[in-house]
Amino acid sequence: MKLNQLGEFGLIDRIRQQAGSGSGVVRGIGDDAAVLEVGAGEQLLTSTDLLIETCHFDFTWTRPEDLGHKAIAVNLSDIAAMGGTPRYLYLGLACPGDTEVDRIEGFLAGALRQTEAHGATLVGGDTCRSPGPWVIAVTVEGVVPQGEAVGRDGARPGDVVLVSGTLGDSALAFTMLQKGQRPSAFLAGRHHRPEARVELGRALAASGRVTAMIDVSDGLAADLGHILRASGTAGLLDLSSLPTSEDFRQSLQDNPGMADLALNGGEDYELLFTAADCDVPLLRKQAARVGLPVTVVGEIRVGAPHLLLRDGHGRETPCDLRGFDHFADSTEPADKT
Repeated sequence: MKLNQLGEFGLIDRIRQQAGSGSGVVRGIGDDAAVLEVGAGEQLLTSTDLLIETCHFDFTWTRPEDLGHKAIAVNLSDIAAMGGTPRYLYLGLACPGDTEVDRIEGFLAGALRQTEAHGATLVGGDTCRSPGPWVIAVTVEGVVPQGEAVGRDGARPGDVVLVSGTLGDSALAFTMLQKGQRPSAFLAGRHHRPEARVELGRALAASGRVTAMIDVSDGLAADLGHILRASGTAGLLDLSSLPTSEDFRQSLQDNPGMADLALNGGEDYELLFTAADCDVPLLRKQAARVGLPVTVVGEIRVGAPHLLLRDGHGRETPCDLRGFDHFADSTEPADKT
């Protein structure tokens, strides 16, 4: 069997089975971040991520400062998805020997500003010469009070599905850039400078009312699929309820075929979570305190993991849960993670 046949998630599953567990491991491979016991009433969260030039970013339309910002933000988002607070980061960078130092300085400036904005500290890493593209590796460590970490596996039949902010902005901006079109400043910012919802994640976890949570990186449908599989439940998304920005809706007037990006686009880095319907008013108040709206977009149902989509006429149709797979045979463009 070849890697492109096994697929990304098949590979992760094999690694998980062989790695096993150890003392102090509360959650290991398979969630947004590992959860480890460290004493003093706190648990340690650790997550790592890779960004590779031409696969995840393209300097044709990505400024070094924006790349630094994004490299940190997408990792902080994993800590937010577990309800934690980021503390320390480690940065690995491989780039060609003829890279202009100014480009590296710009990248570091963006990375450090984003790190400091969330009260974290860059404490280590590694550098190496690359024979070709840039390769960026970021590891982030955070903490969460004992027992408050929120995983993907707690969704229960009868829960509702909620998402913060708006969907599709980043993917729409990227698609427009690929076509030589100029996205609005808002859409471009959502793509190049995403914001990790750290404050919201911490507030939701502290409430004790959220049953499962993940950040929207692969796309709403695919990431809800991760929750459904981990929780052993079925789900439904109401397409007429998906929250979109004014800029997204206006851009669709010239690009109507891109409406699906709100469902499948990815790289929104909003929080997708489940909770009992009776707890929605409280959770909305928590989100409002950090200046973010949250929207009910679906429900959790009894059944083997599968997802249904309900259109504006009440029709329900199955949705593919596979999501983006780095190792599958694909012609996916750069920037897709």
